[in-house]
Amino acid sequence: MNFTRMSLLIAAAILAAMPAHAQDKPLIGLVSIAATEANNVRYINGAKKAAEELGYEVSVVDAAGSADQANAAIQNFAQRGAFAIVDLVFPASSIGAGLDAAKQANIPVVTWGGGLGLSVAATNGSGAPIAEPVIKKMIDDMGGKGELLALTYRTGEVCRNREALMDKMLESHADIKVTKNEVRIPGYFEDGAQYANAWLASHPPGDEKLAIWGCWDDPAIGAIGSLRSQARDDVLVYGVNGNAQAIENIKNGHMTATAWEDSYSEGYNMIKLLADIKKAGADWKPQAVEVPAVLITSDTVEDFLKQHPEAVQ
Repeated sequence: MNFTRMSLLIAAAILAAMPAHAQDKPLIGLVSIAATEANNVRYINGAKKAAEELGYEVSVVDAAGSADQANAAIQNFAQRGAFAIVDLVFPASSIGAGLDAAKQANIPVVTWGGGLGLSVAATNGSGAPIAEPVIKKMIDDMGGKGELLALTYRTGEVCRNREALMDKMLESHADIKVTKNEVRIPGYFEDGAQYANAWLASHPPGDEKLAIWGCWDDPAIGAIGSLRSQARDDVLVYGVNGNAQAIENIKNGHMTATAWEDSYSEGYNMIKLLADIKKAGADWKPQAVEVPAVLITSDTVEDFLKQHPEAVQ
């Protein structure tokens, strides 16, 4: 009996110690705009891999497109004494309350696609540089004229910057007429399909160049569903981020081009940078640590997959 009681006491002591041991690991809080979206998933996986190598614990919060939820999550991580906090896509200007809480707790905040500003220590995944090669190809493919449906999203810094870049690049191409519709998060696949249906109804097949551009792949993929259901093969389709579905659509001839963003490496690299940020403290200078995009088209997709098989895994 004494042996049994002693065994139970030892087991209880071990179980009690386990949470404390887990809590001893430095906590990295990730606040995602859409944690199940393919590009966010790749970034999160890269971040988790680096965290595992460094002995960090990772906690992910899906803010589901809500800046209020993002601020609350960042404040919660600050109260928990996180080692660092990563904001995925929300603009720095929209998470001021969270940034203030983190700053008061001396916790660095970095962003993926949220830009620098306020107290943000570092960023990567900036929207405009990733989108530039796709927008250029789209303008070239259209011959500088035609009708364009742009599927936008203005809550996220990434898409806002991509839309602004598109506007700037189209300034010298007045013969490209643009219709803009903003999609929701969640709901971007469905919105892309519905907006495409409405736009296609007023843009029948003809001699005019027609194109659909998504500020990331998924709204454009939603639009592809509408194109296929109507047997419309006269419309060029462009996305950004290069997720597995987009690459498959390029292989099958349903999408014209996308730009692959190596978000796994972006997440991995950012977590690796956190120790330097913490060590430097007040001497740290905010910086962007970007990873170049790769343009994928029907002409390049097979070679791309040979070099980056992980892009569709």
